[in-house]
Amino acid sequence: MSALQLLLVGVEEAEDREILSGGRSRPRLRMESLDANFPVRHRKVSLEAKGNKTEIVLCSYEDHILVIATQIGAMGTILHARKEEGMSVEPTFSVSVIFGKRDEPMLIATARRLIDHISSYVPSKPLVLSLGLKDHSSETLKEIVAAVIENRLW
Repeated sequence: MSALQLLLVGVEEAEDREILSGGRSRPRLRMESLDANFPVRHRKVSLEAKGNKTEIVLCSYEDHILVIATQIGAMGTILHARKEEGMSVEPTFSVSVIFGKRDEPMLIATARRLIDHISSYVPSKPLVLSLGLKDHSSETLKEIVAAVIENRLW
């Protein structure tokens, strides 16, 4: 079973426990730490971004960070971002589209903003970012970046 399949099983089990425990009223932004026995540190966040329910899953693996943000229930565009090692004073970042829309500069800017933040805490961990969004507006992407940074695992 892949890491993503294991993560999704853990998400479903955590949601089932919440439903069985009587369910609590949900605030606009909800964070839950999933099954503590899952081998990867992870967190799930739900928010409403411009009227669209947005689910975010953050995973901190030993060698990279995975962030999945979806409004469509699918992975969407997958990007890889990392800090380049070099001699310059200013950090340099590399962002590439692995799968999906290559003509969306706001998605690349989002990955760039997140890797800039992540690298200030863990310089050697690259980011794999999945964005399955109905709305690619800058407001939506800013809300997603803010939620990821607020609920960081690094």
